[in-house]
Amino acid sequence: MTRALFGTDGVRGRANSEPMTPETIMKLAAAAGRYFRRDQQDHRVVIGKDTRLSGYMLENALTSGFTSTGMNVFLLGPVPTPAVGYLTRSMRADVGVMISASHNPASDNGIKFFGPDGFKLSDSAEIEIESILGAGVSLSQPANIGRAKRIDDAGGRYVEYAKTTFPRKLRLDGLRIVIDCAHGAAYRVAPSVLWELGAEVIRIGVEPNGSNINDKCGSTHPDTTAARVRETRADIGICLDGDADRLIVLDEKGQVVDGDQLMGLIATRWAAEDRLAGKALVATVMSNLGLERHLNGLGIELVRTSVGDRYVVEAMRENGNNLGGEQSGHLVMTDYATTGDGLIAALQVLAAMVETGKRASQLTQVFKPVPQTLRNVRYTKGSAPLETEAVQEAIAKGEERLGASGRLLIRKSGTEPLIRVMGEAEDRTMLTEVIDSICSAVAAAS
Repeated sequence: MTRALFGTDGVRGRANSEPMTPETIMKLAAAAGRYFRRDQQDHRVVIGKDTRLSGYMLENALTSGFTSTGMNVFLLGPVPTPAVGYLTRSMRADVGVMISASHNPASDNGIKFFGPDGFKLSDSAEIEIESILGAGVSLSQPANIGRAKRIDDAGGRYVEYAKTTFPRKLRLDGLRIVIDCAHGAAYRVAPSVLWELGAEVIRIGVEPNGSNINDKCGSTHPDTTAARVRETRADIGICLDGDADRLIVLDEKGQVVDGDQLMGLIATRWAAEDRLAGKALVATVMSNLGLERHLNGLGIELVRTSVGDRYVVEAMRENGNNLGGEQSGHLVMTDYATTGDGLIAALQVLAAMVETGKRASQLTQVFKPVPQTLRNVRYTKGSAPLETEAVQEAIAKGEERLGASGRLLIRKSGTEPLIRVMGEAEDRTMLTEVIDSICSAVAAAS
């Protein structure tokens, strides 16, 4: 059986349209409640959300569904996605739920499930929940209906935990930090953590109104933060997305730091401190070849996975690694969190700044990136251009030309009828010629 309701990161869609309607989400919660109930009297679920207006509607729908199957519901209010993973474990809950569509606009919303270990659900668990939903959920008897309770200090609990991930001997005194919370889930907790650690904090995106989340702010729009960094002569800029599981860093010049550089920085430091589990960093196929060469030179392996933070986490758990992430800014540190955590990742960068005394621009130039080109070629739905002989021949010729000096990655998009053609090579002219040839072949076959 394949998943029909769940996508690559939970259930997502336009609010008040299928599947993000109160009726469907209530039924989904009831199915998840039946799946997670164990043979004990106290069955718990924690529910967090970001700041979207539709969060109120979906929070109530989830509460109805879970309580109908005997689950006791603890409502966390607006908290980051990693806080839900943390509090699921901390409160000994059977399941955690985050209501968020991450970096998507306010008109969208989504549901992410976490197991009792705080990690996102596996494909098999999601398939089983869909199976229960399809078969019809057995509801609890009146005496066994669950209760709901609001946890007023959920944000404070996460603030205190986040601070424990920052070296106890250090403070952020003297650092001026611009932080953009995207009018999202971290609008209170992230500035509080930085301020309590001693930083001078300049806040952006901390006035949510239900409809302005990610609107020209946050990790997908770092220009506002860049301008404020330059204007205030800040030491660093930090941009989070709507649910704060993604991080974009800007140096003191207002320049965006590539996610591969951040992963390279943390991996290098952890390896030197003998705390990089398995002497490996887990990243996706999109990470730059320059990162791989830098790590290999230090005796560190780069383990590559398919695109998507869930695949990074799966590989980390399977191999016993404690550091992984994506070029786009999802950094996962399982010593501290069960999913990407933008704030805790930022604290690692800030700790490096304090310990080394280096400016952000110096600290985050860890390796020289290999020139990379990415192009998208649209194809007709139903066609399969990558299976044609002409395209396969163009790819083979391209790989032969690049040889050991570069690499190619050609794949179908998981969300749109696009073929993504990515290449890396030291010789930019040759790389452009190779990419042009493959894109032309794909276009002709579409």
